[in-house]
Amino acid sequence: MSPVHIPKRLQLPSQLMLLILEAAADMARHSHQAFRIPRSKRRGLTLRPGRDTPLWNALARAVRPYLVRYGGQANLGRLLGLPRQRVHAYFAGCTQMPDAERALELLAWLAMVRHGRRPA
Repeated sequence: MSPVHIPKRLQLPSQLMLLILEAAADMARHSHQAFRIPRSKRRGLTLRPGRDTPLWNALARAVRPYLVRYGGQANLGRLLGLPRQRVHAYFAGCTQMPDAERALELLAWLAMVRHGRRPA
């Protein structure tokens, strides 16, 4: 089979496409490990944000872009009944996580914001 000629103006986009394709294939190979939460030997202790909390990390990444605007953290804190500093610890500091009820409220808030509705 003869090599395919790629026009010069398409060489860089095609290289980027190949890199993205390789990254996607690598992610697919390791997808079985994506949301596996390792069991801790210390049962009953509070989870902290980090490597052991992949679902929280994904939710925090999804929420962060909506908090960039001035007052975003304060507004979300009002909706959740939390001070702005706690919202900062959740999303900017990455030192704390909300309880289950507030995590569900965050999911509902995120769905509303993504659909263009402004939460009351």
